[in-house]
Amino acid sequence: MNHNKTFKQLGINLSDHQQGDIMTHSPIDGSQVGAVQSNSIPEAHEAITNAQEAFKTWRMVPAPKRGELIRLFGNKLRQHKDDLGYLVTLESGKLLEEGKGEVQEMIDICDFAVGLSRQLYGLTIASERPGHRMMETWHPLGPIATITPFNFPVAVWCWNFALAIVCGDPVIWKPSEKTPFTALACMNIFNKALIDFGDTPPHLLQILNGGSEIGQVLTDSPQVPLVSATGSTAMGRIVGQRVATRFGKCILELGGNNAMILTPSADLELATRAIAFSALGTAGQRCTTLRRLIIHKSLHKDMVDRLKKIYCEVQIGNPLEVGNLMGPLVDKGSYEHYMSSLEKAKEEGGTVHGGGRTLENKLPNAYYVKPALVEMPSQTDVVKSETFAPILYVVEYEKLDEALEIQNAVPQGLSSCIFTNDIREAETFLSARGSDCGIANVNIGPSGAEIGGAFGGEKETGGGRESGSDSWRNYMRRATNTVNFSTNLPLAQGIKFDVS
Repeated sequence: MNHNKTFKQLGINLSDHQQGDIMTHSPIDGSQVGAVQSNSIPEAHEAITNAQEAFKTWRMVPAPKRGELIRLFGNKLRQHKDDLGYLVTLESGKLLEEGKGEVQEMIDICDFAVGLSRQLYGLTIASERPGHRMMETWHPLGPIATITPFNFPVAVWCWNFALAIVCGDPVIWKPSEKTPFTALACMNIFNKALIDFGDTPPHLLQILNGGSEIGQVLTDSPQVPLVSATGSTAMGRIVGQRVATRFGKCILELGGNNAMILTPSADLELATRAIAFSALGTAGQRCTTLRRLIIHKSLHKDMVDRLKKIYCEVQIGNPLEVGNLMGPLVDKGSYEHYMSSLEKAKEEGGTVHGGGRTLENKLPNAYYVKPALVEMPSQTDVVKSETFAPILYVVEYEKLDEALEIQNAVPQGLSSCIFTNDIREAETFLSARGSDCGIANVNIGPSGAEIGGAFGGEKETGGGRESGSDSWRNYMRRATNTVNFSTNLPLAQGIKFDVS
């Protein structure tokens, strides 16, 4: 693949990136993209110090003016959408349209953040004391650390970055070791926005490349009040515990084991399209991928037959080529996990349709796989775990309460959906006794969340929320203020304390 022009457009000279301990390979064909050098632990500490210095200046810039910087950044992203989308595909292996869509998501969150910069509202609170006013104010929090995954290498970062910047916080970014060049490209694009903006403190955005030792510096530093980490549940447990030890704040976006409940009243054509996109898109490597189909007994055979046909015919291949609907898994480790999960499903009584490696003769250093549809006798251990691959488990139910129990009986709680035309079923699913996930949809699949709604989940998904709604509060600290404009000093709760 000749991608030098794309890198040049993004301000990256590949000849400068041939040496380094982090070697990146494209999942598309296994070819080497380039190399970057890990940052040292002293460099990580230096970055934190730099961010603290930037914070002292940036927190005093009015929020609407901070929003102007993000507006400029969003416009630069529009200019580089195609090139950055291509780079996302090159490093992560997702379809080119999905790569461009991820950049569009960055643009959308920038637009959202610009408006938000004029809406960082606090409350006015009624005081019980005469001649007093109480109010709630919000102030910039401090340097923010973001730890991001390979599968959404730029959007997840930008969800945090755009909001943090308008809230007054510098950002230190530790990207996935699989996707360092998308991070470098984003830095270059942001630097162009900084030039147009004018006077800003240095180090509003810094990138730290490396492994867990760099992440540990960020999680352990009391000078980093918030760590936003997206990845596996295992990673989240480590990050959450380390940050909690110093009483820091976390936004954790971890595993998802997302289900669809398919009812007899559902529009089956609509549901079929939703299943295909949600289960096969990004080769099953989304945190919101559909992994469990909880299907009414009366629909089981017909729907499985319909899905088997789709799974056999889905076009698998180079994600840069038009017409392909599934690209590769990210690497060999992901492929091995996929195969071991299928073996375990068989051991637990599952019937596997499809599955296995493909295109290995043409692309021996890439890991393309066939999607697998697995009929399970019940929700066994393998079904309750998340495999980051195109495996869809099918489990039967008879009554809605049973379906809800199956859906909620997993450790993860990110996204969920029900397909029904029965209003009682839909409202029950959305009620307190329905889905226990952070995202609950009706007649739409579990993937493809919009930035206008807060994104995140419950249980082992981590409980964090990014993007949309009031998630901006994560990046600020709240203060309650009381102003006495009287000549008296009445105490709360009617307490008398006379020292005259």
